[in-house]
Amino acid sequence: MAGSARVVTVSDRASAGVYEDRSGPILVAGLRALGLEVPDATIVPDGDAVRTALLDAVRAGADVVVTTGGTGLGPRDLTPDVTATVVERPVPGLAELLRADGLAHGVPAAVLSRGIAGVVDRTLVVNVAGSTGAARDAVRVLGPVLPHALDQLAGRTH
Repeated sequence: MAGSARVVTVSDRASAGVYEDRSGPILVAGLRALGLEVPDATIVPDGDAVRTALLDAVRAGADVVVTTGGTGLGPRDLTPDVTATVVERPVPGLAELLRADGLAHGVPAAVLSRGIAGVVDRTLVVNVAGSTGAARDAVRVLGPVLPHALDQLAGRTH
């Protein structure tokens, strides 16, 4: 699959250097394996920095942006809320599919992810939970869908 992607890891602690980002590199490697050009993950704290990272990725021409982290119920889990202020057209089926897949694979807490998906300009944005398992599962779930989604966003299909 041709195209480009960006990964944004949302973590107050990883962005402060308290621990190493583990889910971002999994998404980067998985998206590269799908044939997308992907730089290393950008790591930001939750909140307004997420908006900046998303808009920077869109301006840079990314076809897809996948965020990891900040989708739970905690007071600092603001990624879906910030993403919703940027998204122009929601794609709820992708977020629902990620949650359903987690549940089907024995992860009851998957239903607690508040992650959303949508389109900003011609860029698909998908929020993924912050665990390494969620990152691996997201690549598996998104892989079959991304080629058609990116073709649609580029106007190559009807």
